[in-house]
Amino acid sequence: METPERIWFLLSRNLSGDATEQDKEELNELLQQHPELMQQYDILHQLWSVNAPASEEPVTSDKLNRILQLAEAEAAIEQPASPVVHIKKRRKLYWAAAIVTTLAVSAWLLVTWNNKQQGLAANEVVAPKGSKTRTILPDGSTVWLNAGSRIVYANFNGPEREITLEGEAYFDVVQVMSATTHQKKPFIVHAGAIDIRVLGTAFNVKSYPEEKTIETTLIRGLVQITRKGDAKAAPVYLHPNEKIVLPASSTEGVTAKEAVTATNQPAIKQIIHIDSTIKESEHIETAWVYNRLEFRGDNFEQLAQKLERWYNIKVYFDDAAARQLVFNGSLQNETVEQAFMALKEAVPFDVRIVNNEVFIKSTK
Repeated sequence: METPERIWFLLSRNLSGDATEQDKEELNELLQQHPELMQQYDILHQLWSVNAPASEEPVTSDKLNRILQLAEAEAAIEQPASPVVHIKKRRKLYWAAAIVTTLAVSAWLLVTWNNKQQGLAANEVVAPKGSKTRTILPDGSTVWLNAGSRIVYANFNGPEREITLEGEAYFDVVQVMSATTHQKKPFIVHAGAIDIRVLGTAFNVKSYPEEKTIETTLIRGLVQITRKGDAKAAPVYLHPNEKIVLPASSTEGVTAKEAVTATNQPAIKQIIHIDSTIKESEHIETAWVYNRLEFRGDNFEQLAQKLERWYNIKVYFDDAAARQLVFNGSLQNETVEQAFMALKEAVPFDVRIVNNEVFIKSTK
């Protein structure tokens, strides 16, 4: 990609009338590649046209005119009988002023360029509660976002492709070769306390800030999981049809691999093998991609978090006993009312729905 300095050079030549046909063609191509600078160029062109010289002696802006007037007065005092010297000084001062103006324009374009680049550097995709979305990343990889999730990523022009995830997402990553190293460009997902590094694969990550664990499920390929900020930690590798559940927050002095095998931390599970004989669409971990909400052994409080994201509602419990009710099943096309009526048939409880608020009470 061309540097901003080249664009400034061509802009200044074009505005001053010194641009060759080749310069004009190159500037036109660069402006097409960077349309964010077109508006600034049009403004500069209009300002330059308004202040264009009507005769051999240049006409400048008010500030430049004032500088030239002061210079004339100073020159008249120093050498009142030397009009030739006066003209030369005026021309030198004009060119100095033109250089200053060009530098000022360049500085302004630099600030504008940096601001635009910063604005373009961070891209955000959000799936609000009650909805899901699918997006294609700049490298051709596909991401499905579950309800209440968001990803933030840059333009992928660097040596790595990095994404920050909050919530749940299913990634189908394509392999990309680096133009400089001619090696596969890594794809890294930052999710809570862990980093997931892949090359080309399909996997699911669930990392909601309100939940205590982060789940990573690998469908195909290979992923490497490390604790964030700890380059010395031994990584954990997932193979196809494997899932790992890790704590959402880092534990001091415990590596990712030690966290998996630690027996004194009951909240952390071993690597789980998922059934490879069933279709990908039937896996509980990725059912949401196929518009199904699956739950197995969830207590009502855990299920409520999923229902809140799925339907964009708020669930309130009137008593502790209701929170501990356990459910197994799935929902797909049911409305909010239909969903809670179905849950109520399986496990008795009292429910009251007011707009997007649901109030739950145990029957005991």
